[in-house]
Amino acid sequence: MPAHFAIDGASVSPPDSVAYQAEPSTSLEWTSPTDRENPRNFPLATRIYTTAAVSFLAFVTAFAASIYSPAIEEVQNTFEVSEEVSLLPLSFYNLGLAFGPLVGAPLSEVYGRKAVFLLTTPVFALLVLGAGLSRDVASLCVCRFIAGVFAAPAISNASATIADITDGRYRGIALGIYYAVPSCGAVLGPLVGGFVVIGKGWRWTQWVTLMFIGAAYLPVLFTPETYKVRLLQQRAKKLGIDPATAQPKKSISAALLYFLRKLFFRPIHMLFTEPIVTLVCVYSGFLFGLTYTFVVASPWVWSHYYAFSPAAQSLSFLSLTLGVCLVPIPQVLADRYIYQPRLRRHLATSPPSTPFPAEQRLSAALPASLLLPLSLFAYAWTARASIHWVVPMLFQALAMLSSIVVYGSVNLYMLDAYGPLYGASASGAAMLCRYTFSAAFPMFSLRLYRVLGAGWAGDLLGFLAIVLAAGLWGFWRWGKGVKGSGKYELST
Repeated sequence: MPAHFAIDGASVSPPDSVAYQAEPSTSLEWTSPTDRENPRNFPLATRIYTTAAVSFLAFVTAFAASIYSPAIEEVQNTFEVSEEVSLLPLSFYNLGLAFGPLVGAPLSEVYGRKAVFLLTTPVFALLVLGAGLSRDVASLCVCRFIAGVFAAPAISNASATIADITDGRYRGIALGIYYAVPSCGAVLGPLVGGFVVIGKGWRWTQWVTLMFIGAAYLPVLFTPETYKVRLLQQRAKKLGIDPATAQPKKSISAALLYFLRKLFFRPIHMLFTEPIVTLVCVYSGFLFGLTYTFVVASPWVWSHYYAFSPAAQSLSFLSLTLGVCLVPIPQVLADRYIYQPRLRRHLATSPPSTPFPAEQRLSAALPASLLLPLSLFAYAWTARASIHWVVPMLFQALAMLSSIVVYGSVNLYMLDAYGPLYGASASGAAMLCRYTFSAAFPMFSLRLYRVLGAGWAGDLLGFLAIVLAAGLWGFWRWGKGVKGSGKYELST
């Protein structure tokens, strides 16, 4: 059986190492490149529908996190707690997302993609219901945290499902665009939540989330299974072959121990011993933290400098949404006119066993890594009453655009750098970091802006972005040598 690797903690088949078996009586592999049961050979309409359905569910998962942010002040007044305490339900949900793969990954390994969607999403909805019915902040925090744990598999399995049904040569661009989907949910949540809180109160942020979950869950019911191992097990049963012999099936406990090693112990070791993993994890964490800095602190900026009303503060998130929606443009252009031509030249001029340099995945990230700090500086110092509000909003949109382009590119770079086996663990480390950062940043970002003002707070973020960009350019120049010095070689 070929090795598998993970995207956000869910196993997928390696992108370019597909084997076929000539005999249809075996379930160990697809019988041919045109095998109709191979998800990549599903009808185009099925693949488009599946991609849309799982992406919408991932969108709702991130939407559920940030829709709470406009309710912070009302929760503070309702339960008579400090602002820091009222921020905890937002952070605890994101912290739950960090540990969610420890639930979703073993389930996916044993029962397949669709079963994970069908099992975890109702539990996610029940915990959101519990959050809406909470009578104190403690129960609200607990419900939000566990809701995040059971919401996370929607994100990890969505990316893995897209990888299942997308041919290897198109996977980079497909996942690069998909990475913008949760960010879109994160920036639209406060827009919707702001109006919900104004009209109905904070509890309705949870009721609206329940409605979105229901709307996203129904389409998933009609998606096909796409996990290769599960499909081959089903084929074995149809052919009268013992699935335990043809495709060994892990128990839940064995799968959990396997993923603890792959998604926790080995990722932690790689985080502190592999420079590439360290950079990508810290960079991804910073970018996710930046998104939630915008979610929490942007309303204060528009209120403090431009006297925006609560409704106008909510509408200001349209600028961030614009930035997210523009992400496919640089991603597609970089893939079509830079990455793919270089890949074709490599295949035509290099021996078959020579891997294509993973650093080529950074072609879109490099200019975006320069645009990000420039946009942050411009946003910071144009946010003042003497300059029209549309100017800082446009720079904020550029910052959001560049951050997602960098995020998608560096994660694909890391997966290519370590291959199927160690790429799974590296991806697990990045996931733990980015959601931990997104849980931590809301706890201090608003106070940072209040104490330093938009200018100096933005400068601090911009200088951090410059330091990380310098590391990225260093890996572009010397990445191959740095990778060769590590313990984890490129796996196949």
